[in-house]
Amino acid sequence: MQAFSDLLERLILTPSRNGKIDLLVNYFTSEVNPARGWGLAVLTGELDIPGVKAGTIRKLVEARTDPELFRMSYDYVGDLAETVSLVWPGQRGANRVPPIEDVVETLLGATRAEGERLVAGWLDMLDPKGRWALLKMVTGGLRIGVSARLTKVALAEMGGVEPGEIEEIWHGLEPPYESLFDWLDGNAEKPSPDIAAPFRPVMLAHPLVTKDKRDDPDAIDPEMIDPAIFAAEWKYDGIRVQAVSERGTRRIYTRTGDDISHTFPDVLAGMDFEAAIDGELLIRAPDGGVAPFNALQQRLNRKTVTKKQMEARPAFIRAYDLLVEGEEDLRQLPFRDRRKRLEDFVESVESHRIDLSPLVPVTTLEALEEHRNTPPAPEIEGLMLKRWDSVYEAGRPTGPWWKWKRDPFLVDAVLLYAQRGHGRRSSFYSDFTFGVWREGENGRELTPVGKAYFGFTDEELKQLDKFVRENTIDRFGPVRAVTATEDKGLVLEVAFEGLQRSPRHKSGLAMRFPRINRIRWDKPSAEADWLATLEKMLPDDPLAGD
Repeated sequence: MQAFSDLLERLILTPSRNGKIDLLVNYFTSEVNPARGWGLAVLTGELDIPGVKAGTIRKLVEARTDPELFRMSYDYVGDLAETVSLVWPGQRGANRVPPIEDVVETLLGATRAEGERLVAGWLDMLDPKGRWALLKMVTGGLRIGVSARLTKVALAEMGGVEPGEIEEIWHGLEPPYESLFDWLDGNAEKPSPDIAAPFRPVMLAHPLVTKDKRDDPDAIDPEMIDPAIFAAEWKYDGIRVQAVSERGTRRIYTRTGDDISHTFPDVLAGMDFEAAIDGELLIRAPDGGVAPFNALQQRLNRKTVTKKQMEARPAFIRAYDLLVEGEEDLRQLPFRDRRKRLEDFVESVESHRIDLSPLVPVTTLEALEEHRNTPPAPEIEGLMLKRWDSVYEAGRPTGPWWKWKRDPFLVDAVLLYAQRGHGRRSSFYSDFTFGVWREGENGRELTPVGKAYFGFTDEELKQLDKFVRENTIDRFGPVRAVTATEDKGLVLEVAFEGLQRSPRHKSGLAMRFPRINRIRWDKPSAEADWLATLEKMLPDDPLAGD
């Protein structure tokens, strides 16, 4: 546990991506099996200890400390593992730090009661840093700025291989990954698990115009817009997926490789082919078009889906690319050839669960910009530009593919509430709820319309945190209400991708990807926008009556 807890502490204190990769490479190189394998499982979210959950930890700490003291401490710190690691009253006794493999392997075979007893004993043995690492390990949710993808990049660097090679065999491997490490150490051949319908690492795009150049009319070279070089297609607001049907097995993966097949049996039923396609998972509207993202959201993250849900919100895939057909891997073919194969493939499949992403004419920069900002349907986020000669390359190579999203919607809202963040932000108020004006029974009033926790710099975060502390008027656990009147309040310019009706929200609206675009220190709160302004932005909802 000592080496793993040291790693977690250094990762959370290291802001740079390359710095984190160096730390991970050093850990995987210096540790041995199976310790590093279990560490890898924790870092990639692949470790599930069913006998110990967050509720178990709360029960343990409330039995050892004053429950009210714990609640107040948790409200202040904002992170369960960090709070418990600090307030836990360790008992004198054995001070042996258990190896990570002992902890994991013992807990995996323990009952719930045994798990409680074991965790309590280890918490007694460990110092606060070790307790924090133990609790993060058994409950998940590391929040240390390290994704599963970044961890696999570090593994690839350690072994001198491409990250895609690891991604392609990942779903056939199991913790503690001894065959993987033997290969990366150069002591064995690459593992070749017999994976039915495997995931292939996806190809991603760079923004054509970065945020800092959004207002620059010369940000794009008009000479780049050449139909002989680039194809264009719509960028739909759904979930990027990979649909694979091979050797009798059918799977649907997210772009990060998570298997979501069980949630979309209606799509699986329409995958009567031998191929792997890249596309966008969407919901079909009654008129045959694409339903708003909210409809898809109702289908996501469900353990089971009913026949009624599938009938009300039928899912389908709009195909972007063809990666494998039969036993032929097409990824090294140019996009022009893959596109032709995709067109023929979709036509031959004849499934209402699979259709073809239409191309957009490439003529002039001005014409494409018009397409980008006035797409034929509100469920389109913008455009994708793809070089005709581009191969399908895992990761985010610079040059072959570009995404050109439509300009975001902007609204001026007033800060209402703030909540502490997690991890590195646990000492700052960094989650902000904002509202707009509407007419109430007693005149104008503010109603919440969204919550944002990114879009600002570290320096702006300090300024926002200072404002919250100096203008708090009430507290609700970890949440603070701030002054928000016509005469005094902080206006935030909020950017978002779209709106949808939502009965779960007081305003009746929900924002898509809200973030703080600017802090309007200069603008009086009385001049913030009204709810009626947002309601005019709402698209027509073809599923509104279901």
